[in-house]
Amino acid sequence: MKNYNKMKELFEKSNDNFLSQQIKLIESRVSERTLCGQLMLYLNEEKNKTEYWKYYVDVEYNRNFHRKVKTIKNSEEEIIRINCDLILHSRGENLIQDNLIAIEMKKSNSSNINKEKDKERLKALTKHSFDNVWSYDGKSLPKNVCRYILGVYYEFNISRGKVLLEYYMDGQLKEKDFIVLYK
Repeated sequence: MKNYNKMKELFEKSNDNFLSQQIKLIESRVSERTLCGQLMLYLNEEKNKTEYWKYYVDVEYNRNFHRKVKTIKNSEEEIIRINCDLILHSRGENLIQDNLIAIEMKKSNSSNINKEKDKERLKALTKHSFDNVWSYDGKSLPKNVCRYILGVYYEFNISRGKVLLEYYMDGQLKEKDFIVLYK
């Protein structure tokens, strides 16, 4: 829980700066990829002020250790390829805690199917293990990506000037928050 709170605080500081300094960009209705790129800059700046300064912030990163494509197991136990919109991780350099924050961003006019896929992905990414076979030993990384401390589902409703944030931990939705951008 302590690390969850640290990651949430790191994300929220970054997000507050992003929202306050990029409101005109947000209002211009640019793509979520552009918004993720901007949020990446603020997350990188904030993490550099912490003990996580050696970690990397990447947009749509899709590689795991040994250059393999990242995969997870979905709720039906199927292995699927993934790339998150935005992640804070060690790129496999820190075996003790490789993955810190995974963010999936959507606009409110995206399909409900795509929104649910993002939420399911965050549940999978924040699990401690998929099959109860791999157990954390600090010496090797799992075959399928997991162990993110914090997952964030981030949804813009630009026409209403609101942001929905859902926070995931241990494979479950933990909290929801709404931010009013403008009226």
